[in-house]
Amino acid sequence: MARFRKRAGQQGAALEAPTETQLSIFARIGTAAAPRPAASPREPARAIFGLTIGMIALGLVMQVSHAATTMPLEAFREEVVNLVVMRGLAVLVLLGAWWVGLARLRPFVPALAVTGLLLLLLVFVPGFAVAINGSRRWIQIPGLPFTIQPSEVARVLAILWLARRCVDLGDRVSGLRGYVPTVLAGVVVALLIIIEPDVGSTLLFGVAWMATMWVGGFQERHLAVSAVGGVSMVVVGAASVLGYVRERLSVWLGDVSNDQVLRNAEAFGSGGWFGQGLAQGGYRNDGLQYMQTDYVCSLVGEELGLFGVLVLVALWGAFVWNGLRLVRTVKNRFAALAAFGLTVGVTTQAMIHLAVATQLSPPKGMTLPLISDGGSALMSTCLAIGLILGASRGESHPI
Repeated sequence: MARFRKRAGQQGAALEAPTETQLSIFARIGTAAAPRPAASPREPARAIFGLTIGMIALGLVMQVSHAATTMPLEAFREEVVNLVVMRGLAVLVLLGAWWVGLARLRPFVPALAVTGLLLLLLVFVPGFAVAINGSRRWIQIPGLPFTIQPSEVARVLAILWLARRCVDLGDRVSGLRGYVPTVLAGVVVALLIIIEPDVGSTLLFGVAWMATMWVGGFQERHLAVSAVGGVSMVVVGAASVLGYVRERLSVWLGDVSNDQVLRNAEAFGSGGWFGQGLAQGGYRNDGLQYMQTDYVCSLVGEELGLFGVLVLVALWGAFVWNGLRLVRTVKNRFAALAAFGLTVGVTTQAMIHLAVATQLSPPKGMTLPLISDGGSALMSTCLAIGLILGASRGESHPI
């Protein structure tokens, strides 16, 4: 039976088609699927914290399992210590960002944004730049035991700047005078990332940037034109200029084969329902590369099976759900917008990794947040999540 909603002022019990508004199935599904806001942002914040700690622990187990049979005993012991230390430091970063909160950071956002731009420029400065596989995506800061990927840090700081700008624009957010400079600021950051070159991180940044602009109040027709034009230029331009992008698209379309991609897909499906067991993966033991980083989901599928993969998907689904619940309960507009943009950035990265592992998207060297091995990637993710949690602190302005 169709369901109807009476228009305001309509009297009488009769339902007349010309004067009724029928609810579409999409509107009904959207209403049912929308996360219900919690009574307090601290409730979803606690859930996000628990999910994050759980995934950090799962990542540690998978990394130790991977190292157990791929390293000599002495190197394995050192690797385990490094893994525990790095994940412990990441938790401290998360707790520190949570304690500081987004509201306290707002006065420092312009300086932080400039810092992010400077970090992106350092990948072109000799003495700081670290080139790996032909890309200048990393820098080495003296005194740090790990390299830093500036695009990861810059994405977090750029979202903070964008959230503040949306608030500062006020009613001007819907006009072109506010829209054009904001888009151009995003284009500058995207250009600095793509010329490293790093097409995947550019698209990831673009998704988080445009999603935050949309929630921030910019007009949808402007955003639609910019999004379609931007994605088209990035993909077509990258495929025209960068040979590795053309190759990856060809692999995904099935025109050519790639042993790395094929073997990781085989590893992903080799675990059956419940996996071969920790440290028992045959592909990993045969020396298949990048299973601890860019293809860690294949490692999960091999050792924990479909059950482990579904648990991983459920953890990220719960993260998204509680992230949106938190955003809907935060009354500080800047904090809510920043938390939304950061949630989109972190979860979109997880979605891309899972899509690559299941061959639903072209191959892309992108780690799975909280699970994959890494230094700056783990720190940046925990910084972003800590700031999301920090949105629950201090609510003084209505959203």
